[in-house]
Amino acid sequence: MTRLRAIAPLLVAAVLTAIAVVTVKSAGCDDPGHYELVGGGYQLVGGCIAPGDILVPEPAPVTPLPAADPAPAKS
Repeated sequence: MTRLRAIAPLLVAAVLTAIAVVTVKSAGCDDPGHYELVGGGYQLVGGCIAPGDILVPEPAPVTPLPAADPAPAKS
């Protein structure tokens, strides 16, 4: 039983690795694309991702903090 407990995580990792390899092989992307240096940054050229495939939500507006009083009033 203890041998099974030692080997089980390795078997699970091997199965998950095999599933990942099969998934990547059958993804159906003929051109994986490459990165090119454009204007001081890198840009993905080619590949199977179209510009509309990844949607980035607009950031939520940040409410400004109220201005702190410079000094408490003296009586």
